[in-house]
Amino acid sequence: MQNIHDYVRQTAAAAKQAFYDMAAATTAQKNAALLRMAELIRLHSAEIIAANAQDMEQAAAKGLEPALLDRLKLTENAVENMCEGLRQVAALPDPVGEMDEFRLRPNGLQIGKMRVPLGVIGMIYESRPNVTIDAAALCLKSGNACVLRGGSEAFHSNMAIAKLITQALRENGLPADAVRLIENTSRESVGAMLQSPDLIDVIIPRGGKSLVARISAEARVPVIKHLDGICHVYIDRAADVQKALDIAFNAKTSRYGTCNTMETLLVHESRAAEILPPLAEKYAGKGVELRGCARTRAILPGIQTASNEDWDTEYLAPILAVKVVDSLAEAIAHINTHGSHHTDSIVTESYTDAQTFLRTVDSASVMVNASTRFADGFEYGLGAEIGISTDKIHVRGPVGLHGLTSQKWVVLGNGQIRG
Repeated sequence: MQNIHDYVRQTAAAAKQAFYDMAAATTAQKNAALLRMAELIRLHSAEIIAANAQDMEQAAAKGLEPALLDRLKLTENAVENMCEGLRQVAALPDPVGEMDEFRLRPNGLQIGKMRVPLGVIGMIYESRPNVTIDAAALCLKSGNACVLRGGSEAFHSNMAIAKLITQALRENGLPADAVRLIENTSRESVGAMLQSPDLIDVIIPRGGKSLVARISAEARVPVIKHLDGICHVYIDRAADVQKALDIAFNAKTSRYGTCNTMETLLVHESRAAEILPPLAEKYAGKGVELRGCARTRAILPGIQTASNEDWDTEYLAPILAVKVVDSLAEAIAHINTHGSHHTDSIVTESYTDAQTFLRTVDSASVMVNASTRFADGFEYGLGAEIGISTDKIHVRGPVGLHGLTSQKWVVLGNGQIRG
């Protein structure tokens, strides 16, 4: 039996070779492959859903948490969304080869930058099989190759999708090894990827905090990541009541298991008595458990007391921490202290307060009068996303096509030599 480390490195080496062909692929080739993937996935949707049902059955038998089961499940609508994501990526401008920042030097040299692929992208993810298609689409369009290592709970779903990706690549004259799925879901396969900087140019993890923490600690390859999604909505002194109710309700209850779901609600003390009771009634209708500070509990005496740990917790469940604050400054300080620098929103009709919030909240996505649930590559018009980054270098927020490219300097001369 082949050694797992050797198998992973051979797979990555094949992707590395395929990358050199992908970097030279035309936009027309890449788009044709993407559109063919969408066709194949739609044609074989029943097979994909059947494979997913097998994964769901096995995951439920193993006692997988409800939030992870929700991420794992593929419905007809979810499969159609994958197809739509592929079509949107195909319709996006190709970033590869874009040239900008050119300037003419006194010696006649033209110096600027060209956008180029990063190389081989290693994706390590857990229960979301849609990541397989999102990663393939974005890596393909941006001229990269990718090595995908999904979780054991989504093995059959990922295999069914990867088979169709390979078919679409071959049919359009692109290297089949440009998208490689690691058919081994052991911890050792992850370790082999993390220790291969000569073959993999960047690692992007999508999964729970323990997975991302392990990858961050062990990787010898650069990592694009976020650990938590502790997102906030702050209802300002100048908030419109209906907007506040709608946004705070949607940000928590749209879906519980996503990284852009609100986990803490902050309310200005001048609006708390007006807004919290009707909002609590709406949450009760959805079975959301509220945990509040002392001032929140004075208004909503039936709720639990929030502990210090609640302000630092990503629940991924129908639980919400609520705090009444004295000012915008206190709200911002709370977010910057307890948040995860992912996504935070203010509800306000004050231009000044909105601008202060936008400038001083240290997060990858900062919003005014919108639900945090919009922090998503599809909603941002990226077609799809390969992940969310809360880092400040090289890319921040939803990672789409441009996030999977870099720039190199280009010098155009006419025989100049340096004296």
